[in-house]
Amino acid sequence: MGAKRSIGLVGGAGSLPDLHAEQHHIWIGADAGAKALAFAGIRMKLAVGDFDSVSEEDLAMIRQYADQVLVYPPEKDETDFELAIRHAQELGASEVTVYGVTGGRLDHELINIQMLYRLLDAFDEAVIIDRQNMIRMHRPGTYQTKQDDAYRYVSFLSFSEQVDGLTLTGFKYPLTDASIHWGGTLSISNELVAQTGTYSFTSGIVIMIKSKDV
Repeated sequence: MGAKRSIGLVGGAGSLPDLHAEQHHIWIGADAGAKALAFAGIRMKLAVGDFDSVSEEDLAMIRQYADQVLVYPPEKDETDFELAIRHAQELGASEVTVYGVTGGRLDHELINIQMLYRLLDAFDEAVIIDRQNMIRMHRPGTYQTKQDDAYRYVSFLSFSEQVDGLTLTGFKYPLTDASIHWGGTLSISNELVAQTGTYSFTSGIVIMIKSKDV
């Protein structure tokens, strides 16, 4: 098997961590996300979008830092984030880490988190990261997460109407074969007490969020 191809995708100018501290083989910038990468001095494989949120001067800077710039018309069926995801697939990415798609407009933030559901089948690994959170989505199975001083809290939300068989080991508040529901708060703000925690469930879709206080 070949090496996994990891892409860092900056999908906007929302809540961004220090991008220089993030390690990726390939960077893609979508619209204002491309501006964020360019102004951080980070070279991109691709900049994509309608670029309606950047100035002509910004776009000129983006062109200096991007190997390729694809400009789409503002009136289109796909968002700039969707276009970037499609191009990430075309580049053969197996892992994608998304930045800048949370912390701004609420409608965009909610749909961008929901987009993780579409990425379940597109990539081996897909995660959203901002200054305060790391967000993943899972189908039924068994998973592990390591203790991380950068993210004290770990929460599990039901993306489906119901999740069954949720079992947490290595956590401050363990669970065994529990059910959680859409809008339920049973599994919010947990903490790891072991170096590695295990979580598993048998049905439904789970959003796992690792987070920290500001």
